[in-house]
Amino acid sequence: MLHEPSAPTAGQIQMLREKARFIRLETIRLIEIAKVGHYSSVFSCAEIFASLYYDVMNLRQGQASWAGRDRFLMGKGHAAVGLFPILADRGFIPRELLDGYTRLGSPLGDHPDMTKVPGVDFSSGSIGHALSNGIGMALGGRMQKLAFNVFVMLGDGEMQEGQVWEAALFAAHNKLSRVVAIIDRNGYQLDGKVDDVMGVESLRDKWAAFGWEVHEVDGHNLHDLTWLLRRLKADAARSKPACVIAKTVKGKGVSFMETEPGWHLGYLAPSDARVAIEEIMSREI
Repeated sequence: MLHEPSAPTAGQIQMLREKARFIRLETIRLIEIAKVGHYSSVFSCAEIFASLYYDVMNLRQGQASWAGRDRFLMGKGHAAVGLFPILADRGFIPRELLDGYTRLGSPLGDHPDMTKVPGVDFSSGSIGHALSNGIGMALGGRMQKLAFNVFVMLGDGEMQEGQVWEAALFAAHNKLSRVVAIIDRNGYQLDGKVDDVMGVESLRDKWAAFGWEVHEVDGHNLHDLTWLLRRLKADAARSKPACVIAKTVKGKGVSFMETEPGWHLGYLAPSDARVAIEEIMSREI
């Protein structure tokens, strides 16, 4: 590591904490429009979203197509309802577009569409394809002598897809060190506990065996998460792609969602929504 970045300050962490809260609250608001959505899948990665979009990634406010920007792709495209408010906050899409989320004619659907939504780098949701596409972007950037980084967020159930491991082999073989894969290890997928459906451990050993540098972190600890991502981005001497296993809680921030996996897809009745909002506003994660 040629340059050791500074650790995030208390003020920076507080700002990121507020952004994570904003993501959770906007997710509830937008799903109220749609009448169904993926609350808990967003809540497990709200801190990851906040750390990337408001600290780690190189972005220019209002310039969604800037060639030098860092790229972000997510395999778990059903968490797009948490991404769209960020894109509006970063000036990539008009804020008023959010008010028509999933309505007829709106470009904002349950999954992100890169052909319709500025700031979306990959149309995702078909699990298993995001890492391959992110690796292709990184290889293209190398060929064009562009120094952007590629961050790919994957669900832990996505580790059951063979294409993920083909992509992992390719990235390591080609020494694509500007690729950082972040696994949202919340322990659940649509059909239940990941390791009941098909065991994926040991993820650390698997990714290391495939030639990646591997790190584990509490995905809700904004200090440790952000500092790790800063260091990985600054490490110009690393020759391997990096994998971050982020230990998270599905539904984090709303206690009754944290203990009920059925909130993978659901709808909050008005009384439950009020309870959830009050908890998000008052709880220190």
